[in-house]
Amino acid sequence: MATSLHSIERPGKLPPPGGWAPFALGFRPFFLAAGLHALLMMALWLLVLHGSLDIGAWSPHIWHGHEMLFGFTVAVIAGFLLTAAQNWTGLRTPSGLPLAMLLLLWLAGRLGFLVPGLPVVWVALVDLAFLPVLALVLALPILKAKQLHNYPFPVMLLVLTAANALVHGEALGWTSDSASLGLHLATYVVVTMIVVMGGRVIPSFTDNKLRTRARRWKAIEWLVPLATLTALLSALMAPDSLATALLATLAAGVHAIRLAGWYTKKLWAVPLLWILHLGYAWIALGFALLALSAAGVAAAAGSALHAFTAGGIGVLTLGMMARVALGHSGRLLEPAPVMTLAFVAVNLAALIRVAWPLFFPSAYAEGMAIAGLAWMAAFGLFAAIYTPILLRPRVDGKPG
Repeated sequence: MATSLHSIERPGKLPPPGGWAPFALGFRPFFLAAGLHALLMMALWLLVLHGSLDIGAWSPHIWHGHEMLFGFTVAVIAGFLLTAAQNWTGLRTPSGLPLAMLLLLWLAGRLGFLVPGLPVVWVALVDLAFLPVLALVLALPILKAKQLHNYPFPVMLLVLTAANALVHGEALGWTSDSASLGLHLATYVVVTMIVVMGGRVIPSFTDNKLRTRARRWKAIEWLVPLATLTALLSALMAPDSLATALLATLAAGVHAIRLAGWYTKKLWAVPLLWILHLGYAWIALGFALLALSAAGVAAAAGSALHAFTAGGIGVLTLGMMARVALGHSGRLLEPAPVMTLAFVAVNLAALIRVAWPLFFPSAYAEGMAIAGLAWMAAFGLFAAIYTPILLRPRVDGKPG
């Protein structure tokens, strides 16, 4: 047993794994797809902003938001949940051909927007199909294992489907002014997922690595879901109201206190930890900016949305993909040193995207270009470093 553990902890002493395993477990194809999609879509978005590319009938900002949420973010969610569900339940989630077909369904939804001349209705139907299929695939093992605390995840995937339908409904001319509502709803569902999963894994990862003990206060843990859901629902229904300002202020406060309870200065020596803590901090900041927006600071509205998306979602997904890919490929939880640059770059991208419109609105295009390039650097480094990890079998010879 000691020899086996020593081999796992020092994977560099093992011979390189032979062959390929791109569809051995959900994280592999979907994390790779997410990293490449984040890189490609941001490049296309910068071309759109520069006026060098026309993406067709969709409003450019709606297309950008849609692909960042229902393309990139959903791919990360798929990879994470398919992998986590197998750990939670002890039951196999799709691998091999079924997993490849699931990836192709996601990819078909992405290509539908880039191939000119396709019927808009068919593009919508293909894109809308992925999340319900993923919800079903995820629900089957969770229901079989009777894990009540994990039931909300398939439900949230169906709410994401409804949000996607609101976006497509406006594009098809079936609804009016529903696309922005759909993108905000999708963002808030993903924020809720982050709050739930972040509360499970961030303090656990920190304590396990640093031999510390996170502080948890019952009142705060009770308030976190209540404050989060009420603030986000209020923001959807009455974004400029006093109620939203007060509820978002409360949510910002409880998330900041929760994060402070997990904090230890030791985490700054471990990139795989500080990236997760900073990602959660962006969620707290998003609620603070949401409160300012609701209180009448109009310029804070876009910054609040991007604190949640470029900040919370972008930073946490990069950190989680980097960690999960190492752990589930049998490697030591020590990323390549250059990944620290990727972690810095994604936070820089979020900071510029959130702060630049507030302080330098007259130079908006320049700021967005800098933020976009920093984002591309972060996910380009991830793709370069993790592609062989995601395509090759586990270094310890285990399945997955």
